[in-house]
Amino acid sequence: MEPASLENLCVLYHSANYIVVNKHWDIRIDSKMWYEKQTVQSQLKHRFPELADPGTYYGFRFCHQLDFSTSGALCVALNKAAAGHAYRCFKDRLVTKAYLALVRDIVAEEKMALDFAIGKNTTEGKTHMMCTEGTDGCENPKTCQTELTVLEYGEYDGDPVTKVLLQPLTGRTHQLRVHCSAVDHPIVGDYTYSLRTDNAPYRMMLHAYFLHIPLENELIHVTAPDPFVPTLDSKWAPQRCVNVLEDLLKNILTKPQTEIQEDPEPVHRRSSPVESEEQQAQCQQWLCEWSLD
Repeated sequence: MEPASLENLCVLYHSANYIVVNKHWDIRIDSKMWYEKQTVQSQLKHRFPELADPGTYYGFRFCHQLDFSTSGALCVALNKAAAGHAYRCFKDRLVTKAYLALVRDIVAEEKMALDFAIGKNTTEGKTHMMCTEGTDGCENPKTCQTELTVLEYGEYDGDPVTKVLLQPLTGRTHQLRVHCSAVDHPIVGDYTYSLRTDNAPYRMMLHAYFLHIPLENELIHVTAPDPFVPTLDSKWAPQRCVNVLEDLLKNILTKPQTEIQEDPEPVHRRSSPVESEEQQAQCQQWLCEWSLD
């Protein structure tokens, strides 16, 4: 990827109601800090000034979040009604997302179901992090699930790594990063969850590859090009392919809804009958800007 700039905005999908962009790994979605001039929000205002809504704080309504150092597909709603429709799809777990990642060492199991509950870390010096249930200082852990599938084995800068496909079945803060770290396969370049030891790579190797939002009157079905290929990063040297990415995506979309979305619900309802804190916060942010019809 070229360096992040106001002009360097890659649009993957554009309709009257939504834009999906390929977020750069070195840029925030938005910021209230006056000195942060370069964000996805400012990129959108630069490219599409006529689409910015002066009635909102950021000018655009982001349908979901990506961490600062995560690249890939990010959906933006262009009006109040569109944002409401997208919010309901996310709330009802109708959205399918899949991420690509390079993780440290060799993942022995070809498929893994990661179901560690995640909560806020209240330990001094780690309050910006999340943690798994049972960790000292873990507050209010919530049930969450991630499916991990091995794609390739290889090396990154001479060290053994595994390229994986991650499908989050829930949407907790830092879920994929915490889950990978919990099974001793932290994401390459994740400075935070490697406890500040993995600082050599130029970025964190996590990419939002696939986004499928089945809206009532519009289907958003987008892939953001895979950045973890040798032609783009010569330090990544794949050695053995285990699963073909395109085949896995077909299986994800044809998998019965009950299998990928309904299974975690009984546990979720017993432990937390209301929306998660993340969902409530997202909803409150939207409601502060506009009212749902």
